[in-house]
Amino acid sequence: MKIAVFGATGRTGHPLVEQAVERGHEVVAFVRDTTGLSSSVRNDDRVSIVEGDAYTGADVERAIAGDGDPVDAVVSVLAQNAEGPDDLLTEAGRHMLAAMDKHSVDRFVTLVGAGVREEGESVSLGGRMMGVLLKLLARSVLEDARDQVELVRDSDTRWTVVRGPRLTEDAHTGEFRHGTDLSLGMRDTVGRANVAAFILDCLEDDLYVHEMPKIADA
Repeated sequence: MKIAVFGATGRTGHPLVEQAVERGHEVVAFVRDTTGLSSSVRNDDRVSIVEGDAYTGADVERAIAGDGDPVDAVVSVLAQNAEGPDDLLTEAGRHMLAAMDKHSVDRFVTLVGAGVREEGESVSLGGRMMGVLLKLLARSVLEDARDQVELVRDSDTRWTVVRGPRLTEDAHTGEFRHGTDLSLGMRDTVGRANVAAFILDCLEDDLYVHEMPKIADA
């Protein structure tokens, strides 16, 4: 499988690229700065690197379509930072989806926080408390993720929205829980490397198409 990874230099993107290559896939790593990639990734023949800006859309289409050889799937593990725009995920998602539609790429997986809810979803007490904190402390991040998800759900792609609680730098264990009805509390966390593994599982096994699974370490 040939996978375009947006956010490849991020803390989730890096293990995602490494694991994708280990599992036999080709990767197009979309980055703003190649120095954010490890030398082992930069020198791997199975990794193509495209420098661009997902927010403005610069070279997004080139990452997805290449020179007439489109990817099989697109993954977004972009994340906001203090210096970035408040609508990063939404605008980047808009550019990705447009390029995918133009070049008939239909598999899309994106990562957002577990604070993004589905209508009518049952939420634990801890989850409701976390939602209140997010609205108080990170309202723009939450709203941006919600807007991106709305775009994705309205698209013609075979999408999966992966929702995670607090992400950690713990090692890849392969031991994690997932499901659309998974109940998350305030103490639940998930290692970024395990999130990367789950995203690849979703692609390889065609899991959770048109669904919004949550994930947490076991």
